[in-house]
Order: sequence, then structure tokens, then C-alpha cells
Amino acid sequence: MKDLSELRTEIDSIDNELIDLFIRRMDCAKEVGFYKKENNIPVFNAEREKEILDTVEQKGGEYGLYARLLYSNVMELSRSLQHNIMQSGSELRDKITNAKRRPAQSVRAAYQGIKGANSFEAAQKLFPGAELLNYDSFDEVFSAVDSGEVTFGVLPVENSTAGSVSAVYDLILKHRFFIVGALDLKIDHCLAGLKQSDFSDIEYVWSHPQALSQCADYIQANKLTPVPSANTAVAARDVAKEKRLNVAAICTEKAAEEYGLKILARHLQSEESNTTRFIVISKTLYIEENANKISLCFSLPHVTGSLYSLLCRFSSHGLNLTKIESRPMQGKEFNYLFYLDFTGSVNDSGILDLLCQLSEEMPEFSFLGNYTEEQANN
Repeated sequence: MKDLSELRTEIDSIDNELIDLFIRRMDCAKEVGFYKKENNIPVFNAEREKEILDTVEQKGGEYGLYARLLYSNVMELSRSLQHNIMQSGSELRDKITNAKRRPAQSVRAAYQGIKGANSFEAAQKLFPGAELLNYDSFDEVFSAVDSGEVTFGVLPVENSTAGSVSAVYDLILKHRFFIVGALDLKIDHCLAGLKQSDFSDIEYVWSHPQALSQCADYIQANKLTPVPSANTAVAARDVAKEKRLNVAAICTEKAAEEYGLKILARHLQSEESNTTRFIVISKTLYIEENANKISLCFSLPHVTGSLYSLLCRFSSHGLNLTKIESRPMQGKEFNYLFYLDFTGSVNDSGILDLLCQLSEEMPEFSFLGNYTEEQANN
């Protein structure tokens, strides 16, 4: 048996041969790219790729699956090279290149809920001095942006404790508006009741389902009955209107103050660093110079390993994925749309090339935006 040193020497020798062969293969792929460009042939040929991969797996013997994975990555790289030669995705490239800067003044922005809601606070921080309009539902915020009644909409998409706000992601994938900003807002919940109530009186807590989830440990420990409301501030307002001693709202201190409630307990959330991420939507694509996060949506071809192949392309560029969410496609059973966030800027030519390539290959592809995610100073 060979010792480790001999085995490593042999591996180094094989690797040198593989590198030479890889360079030759990529040179051939480049020539194919020029031929396809000259003859207006699409880069992606799913049938041919499957034939090659099936053959490779068969020839690979006991390493067939490993060989398939290796060649799948090589073919991804070949396609990327050919896309660059053909300048794929020209429509998306032009759209991104011609994107405007976000207007700083004279804007109207929509949020869901009423004064005192977390969405109201997020809207104030994102658009100080702007005219803020409130709506009863997330869907109405999208409709207001769609109709032009407002320029921007502010919506919660994710909480660090309770997870994604699925209804908002569904609306993002339905409307395909652009995301032009984001804000991480720390959320601190309190228990607020009538001025004449005491903690011992409280049996029911009203709040938005997300807030109830964020405070689930506290609710259970104190044997309280949770009752869903449209919004944390709506819950505070309704507690004030209903005047029931045994009911309290889970809301922010600002909401409690807004609706004249007494704070019975503070810091109810299960996680001290409880944070909600809000996004800004618009029908117009705005990209700031310092934008550092990109959002996309797409579906995947019905090909084995298609998600893995996609993620490999991000990995090969050294990109950090921060969110991937799948949602069922309406009217298409067991078909899914994917929402994806990653850190990066379209000012990076490699990232712009990747986006343009994906726009040609991914079904249902939409570039949703490149924007800055701010941290709120509470």
C-alpha cells in the first residue's frame, strides 16, 4: 500500500492533468458560445445537458453520482461563459443601468394599521416628513401603490422570532413590484390595559398573530388567552374602546400612550433581540449608490438538482444568501415560486452578469431590486 505522501503526489499529478483538460474544455465552450451568438442559438439546451449527465453517470461506475455532480458544475460554468459572450439578459441589464435614485422629498407612503403600529413607526423612520397613509390590510397597501395613490408601501416581511409574514411574500410574488429599501426595527412589546385595571384582572390578550407568537412564552406562563387582532395598535385602540377590565393589548409603549392605556408589564417578547424586517415597495425601480442587498424571485426547471445547481452559481461568486422562501404557485399544483435575498450590488459586473444569465434561464424570473437595509436607532 502507498503511503500518504505518495498518494498526495499522485493526486497532485492528476490535478495538473485535470486543470489542463478543464482549460481545453472551457476554450471549446467559448468557441461554442461564439457559434451560438453568430447563429442566434440559445445558450441553455436542457435535453443535451441531460444526455451528457446521464452518460457521465453511467461511465462513472461506482463514482457515477459524484461524476454527475462534477460535470453539472462544469456545465454551469460553461453556460456562464457563453452567456457573457452573448451578452444575455440585455432587457434586464438596460433596466438596471437606467434605474433612478429614490426621491427624498414630496412622497406619499402607505402602511398597514393605524398610528402606534410598528409599521407606522417603520414608515416614519424610512420617510421622515413624508405624508403617511394608513390602510386596513397588506393587500390594500399593494393596491394603493399599484393605483399610484402612493409612491411607496412599507410592509413587514420577517420577524427574528416568529419568522416570515407569508401573506406579504405571497403579495410580493403576485405583484412583482420592486423592493427599494428595507429597515430592521427592534420590537419591544408591553401589556397595556385600562387605567383602572390591574394585572390580576387580565384574562385575555389581544394583538396581531405575529405579536402573539413573539410573546407566546409570556402568554402561556401567565395563563392568558390570546385573541388575534388586525394589528398591535388596533388591539390597543379596541381595548380602550371596549373598556373591559379583563382584556389587555400586547403592543408597543407608543401605542399604549396613543390610546390612553396603562402599561401593566414590559418586555414580553420571548427573545430580547426581537426584530422585524420591513421593506419598501414601489412600481418604479430605484437603486441607491450604496445598495447592498438584492432580491429575486423565480421558479425552477423540473430537472433533478436544479436548486442545487442554482445555489452553486451563487457560491462560485462568493455571494452570501440571507433568505430563501418558497411559496406555492397559484393554480399550479406542486409548483413553487422561490424568493431569494443575497448581499451584493449590481455595480459589481460579475453580479450583474449573473442576474442577466438567470433572467434567461429561470422560469418566472423577476429582479425585485437592489437596495440598502438600514438598522433603526430605537
